[in-house]
Amino acid sequence: MKSDIHPNYRPVVFRDAGADFAFLTKSTIETSDTIEWSDGNTYPLANVELSSASHPFYTGQMKIVDTAGRVERFERRYGQRKRRR
Repeated sequence: MKSDIHPNYRPVVFRDAGADFAFLTKSTIETSDTIEWSDGNTYPLANVELSSASHPFYTGQMKIVDTAGRVERFERRYGQRKRRR
């Protein structure tokens, strides 16, 4: 292999702050934050928005995320949705 062309592959902690969940794995992600892990070592920290602890597919709890009123804008444009009985 050529030297100095491959990214640094090292242990990194990924933390999902919304679910208070973190895991240690190896990655090439660049980050300036660090965290002390349960083994007493300090590792680079990467904050993520979603993980298996907070994703609706894995938790079974579906949440409708309406950013910038997309549902309301759709209903204004095309009318109210019809309810099925």
